[in-house]
Amino acid sequence: MTQLSDPLVSVIIPAYNAAWCICRAIDSVLEQGYRSMEIIVVDDGSSDDTQQVLAPYGEKLCVVKQANGGLSNARNTGIQTARGDYVAFLDADDWWLPGKLEAQVRLMQDHPEIGFCSVATNVEDPDGNFLNLWPCPQWQGSFLEALFHENAAVAGSGSGVMARRELFEKAGLFDEGLKSLEDIDMWMRLAAVAGYACVNEPLAVILKRPDSMSRNLAVMRDAAIQVMEKNRSLLPIQLQEGHWRKGMAAVFADYAKWQYRIGRRGAALRDLRRAFFFAPLSQGRLCLGLFKDMLLGRDL
Repeated sequence: MTQLSDPLVSVIIPAYNAAWCICRAIDSVLEQGYRSMEIIVVDDGSSDDTQQVLAPYGEKLCVVKQANGGLSNARNTGIQTARGDYVAFLDADDWWLPGKLEAQVRLMQDHPEIGFCSVATNVEDPDGNFLNLWPCPQWQGSFLEALFHENAAVAGSGSGVMARRELFEKAGLFDEGLKSLEDIDMWMRLAAVAGYACVNEPLAVILKRPDSMSRNLAVMRDAAIQVMEKNRSLLPIQLQEGHWRKGMAAVFADYAKWQYRIGRRGAALRDLRRAFFFAPLSQGRLCLGLFKDMLLGRDL
């Protein structure tokens, strides 16, 4: 397969020191039955053998090499390079299952009101063991409103989403100032200008390393708070108080549980207190229940 002059889909794969995994990602795209696509690999300043690994693919790839700018910057470079009507994202250490692109293109073409979509996704560990299914979300009403109460609602996230390229002119590019959760920030902004849907079939696989949560928890927590605060104005004005505060309480309650699970009990209790402050009426019972379980040393 060589790069088409007028592809319908642009597949964007950011790569930083990804020589150990990127072939699996690229091959999973090449093995898709769908053919009207281009594959853009953004080598984000790799210092390993990424370039040598990419070389044998030849004209099957459009490789953009740049100085290291981070994940958001690499994705933005891919978007700005893309020629397709649709943009599909894939992280270098994840991969797709057969039929993924075809299912999403069919969904988008059949429903012009949908601006972005994702797929149900399997989560695996480095040994190939199945950990869990990241299912399609269930929600009522506005998907934007749902995202404020369940930040991780978009199944597959950065390796499952396909979006209409034109939407980035309205929503903007990925926020390069965020140190984490830049994908959630983007999905909120896309949901503010277009509809969302999900293919209820596991068609992507995400790799989860066992130490990733404990290593990145503080960065993720700070980014989650920042994302909730910066996007508050996207909500209808009547929801920018109670609805938003309930969402903030949910964020703090979630991070309280994760802090507790990795042994940071003091930090967990502080986040529970913050959760209770934001929504004592709607989340108070949950917070008190979690507080009791933590004091008793129960598993969460």
